[in-house]
Amino acid sequence: MKLSTLLYILLCFAPAICFGQSTPHGTVIDARTHEAVAGVMVSNATSGQLLTTTNTKGLFTLSADSVKTLRFRMIGFADKTYTLAGSAPIQIALEPLTIDLQQVVISASRERQARQDAPIAISKINATQIHDTKATALYQLLNKVTGVYMVDLGNEQHTMAIRQPITYNALYLYMEDGLPIRPTGIFNHNSLYEINMSGVRDIEVIKGPASSLYGSNAIGGAVNFITQGPPAAYAGNISVRGDNYHYRRVDADGGFSTGKFGLYAGGYIAKQRDSWQDYSDFDKYSGNFKTTYDFNNATRLTASAAYNYLNTQTPGALDSAKFYSRMYGANQRFTYRKVKAFRANTRLEHTWNTQSSTFLTLFYRNNSTAQLPSYYISDVRDNAGNYLSSNGQENDQRFHSLGLLAQHRQDIDFLHSRLIVGVYADNSPSSYYAQFLDIQKDVATNTYTGYTNTGNYIDNYRIKLFNTAAYAQYELKPAEPLRIVMGLRYDRIHYNFANGIATGSKYKQQETNDFNIVAPKLGLTYNFGNNKGLYANYSVGFQPPETGDLYSARQLTPLKQATFNNYEAGGWFTGLNKKLYLEVTLYDLEGRNEIINQLLPDNTTQNQNAGATRHRGVEYSVAYAPVSEVSFRFSGTNAKHTYVDYSEVATNFSTGTSTVKVYNGNRMNNAPAWIANSELTYKPAYINGFRLAGEWQHINKYFTNPANTKSYSGYDIFNVRTGFDIKSGALKGAGIWLNVLNVTNKLYATTVLSNQYGDTYTAAPPRVYTLGISYSFAKN
Repeated sequence: MKLSTLLYILLCFAPAICFGQSTPHGTVIDARTHEAVAGVMVSNATSGQLLTTTNTKGLFTLSADSVKTLRFRMIGFADKTYTLAGSAPIQIALEPLTIDLQQVVISASRERQARQDAPIAISKINATQIHDTKATALYQLLNKVTGVYMVDLGNEQHTMAIRQPITYNALYLYMEDGLPIRPTGIFNHNSLYEINMSGVRDIEVIKGPASSLYGSNAIGGAVNFITQGPPAAYAGNISVRGDNYHYRRVDADGGFSTGKFGLYAGGYIAKQRDSWQDYSDFDKYSGNFKTTYDFNNATRLTASAAYNYLNTQTPGALDSAKFYSRMYGANQRFTYRKVKAFRANTRLEHTWNTQSSTFLTLFYRNNSTAQLPSYYISDVRDNAGNYLSSNGQENDQRFHSLGLLAQHRQDIDFLHSRLIVGVYADNSPSSYYAQFLDIQKDVATNTYTGYTNTGNYIDNYRIKLFNTAAYAQYELKPAEPLRIVMGLRYDRIHYNFANGIATGSKYKQQETNDFNIVAPKLGLTYNFGNNKGLYANYSVGFQPPETGDLYSARQLTPLKQATFNNYEAGGWFTGLNKKLYLEVTLYDLEGRNEIINQLLPDNTTQNQNAGATRHRGVEYSVAYAPVSEVSFRFSGTNAKHTYVDYSEVATNFSTGTSTVKVYNGNRMNNAPAWIANSELTYKPAYINGFRLAGEWQHINKYFTNPANTKSYSGYDIFNVRTGFDIKSGALKGAGIWLNVLNVTNKLYATTVLSNQYGDTYTAAPPRVYTLGISYSFAKN
């Protein structure tokens, strides 16, 4: 063989020979969801030198050198070190921190950013907390958040209190991956039963108005459920659980990624039969899927869909005699609620360069809620208070939506600025009807025995609802520790009402209402370094009247748009060598024309505007981890909710006279002065995978009427959770857990309402034992 030929062969195969000596490379994933983690800093564990960061698929490659030990670090995860050995690909699974001192959040700007850069009160429940809690309903998770009281109404039904009294009104915005799950004007206080709990990765809660970014209803707070995405390779989970009151549930989820394509699908089936509370059976089916396709490192297409079905009996509240004697029998056996909710969206995102990115999301919703509500059953009495008859209604609301959300981010060198601009459009035509029911009652036993649908319409209308908006947010850093954020959003909300009742209707056959609203925000953060800083903001929230309030024949009082001015300041602090974390927020939320829910003597409700309300309070959270095996969390809020300008007209039917009752200066009803939640968790190192946690929930005394003459004492309950995930051996991936809620079997109500005839109690469950087993598998 000629020398030249030999040299040619050597040159051709030299690259293969060199690269056959593989350089260190691998993948970093979330240990809980098995999703790839982008932006992880890979450094030399000895010198601290940054070597590289992971890409959007969690991949990294190092240049061949003498590094022996690597450190992997990402905000929101526990650091991990790895000693190089051999040339096999490196697989790193980072565990989300239970006590997270440096959270990464999305909801503050629809862009990933450190919590310390956001001048708002925002909290996060991460995948580890969700895994450890094993919640059977979302209130068991959300009540861990500072300043949040999610009221359990049974069978995943609920209402909320965040910087507000316990209310059924449209003061909260619920989102999935940054998209409202319902359109403006069609709020439902129960709407979180339209979420697939099994497919949630993180939950972020903004407290206070967020209308400058998200628009209407984001007043008391905004809750964003961030769904799971495809795992880095493949992974799956299945679990079965049940409790001592015949609740049964099966969860299953899984997914894979191959090349440019990824898929995730998951859901659960739950049912309740013969529970502690009479007439409270229910069925729930939930599922969602998400696919991703990476055209290249800069462009990704994501398509997702979710479907939720709920069919539940609705026993209603108890009177005081039944409640205090623990008699949980229903006074009727025919009310119900049936919900079908489908959502789908497609998102195209592109990163132009390190300073610029854009996304466009198209979305669709299709929703129906049919019900015979227990809260609309009412008695008709004469002027002397004698019983005459009973009535109610059966109603059905439907809507479908087509919309888009587009946003562009541009980082600017001048003062390290960032500009975010976006547009939003939501076209959601809806229909609603309610038919009058004659209800039969056994007066002697105070039991409703049946009903007859008269076929007569109380309401029958259609609404063309169209919401358009544009928003902008500008951030700048005039000095290294100081960040200033300015935001502005304009919304136009258009209702076009058409009445299907030809004669005898309260309203004309057609009516148009337009609301044009501007919501500003101004905030700043000052970072002293070492996880210490302050923030302050001013923001405006707005709430147009709901379509059901404007056009329902039951609503006798015309309603105005409500606005809220929010002033808040807070700070965060770490100490004891970063083992202690403290966050505090002070707020003053001033409401004008706030829409108040008034309970009438016949047990039905009526909304009306309060001239002015005031909500002031302090929110605080303390997290302490003295050692890696033990963590402690305490979250609380002390608040005073006051009527500044509010009155009601009270009628004495026996005399036919009316009087005006002025409540200025009174505490708002159903407004606990103190809400607290605390948890102590133990995860011993010598039993890898074992956990034990004890939780305390406190709701303080509150008034149950605006006159402040009636009250409920509140409650304290204790929960215990324990579980064991097998990390190695033949049973690797198996898990078992036991949750005991209301350990002391305390009698308490999640909410209490008062009228002139007495009080009604929404009873909470007695002691509940939930046992579950699971199995998970994964290939990274």
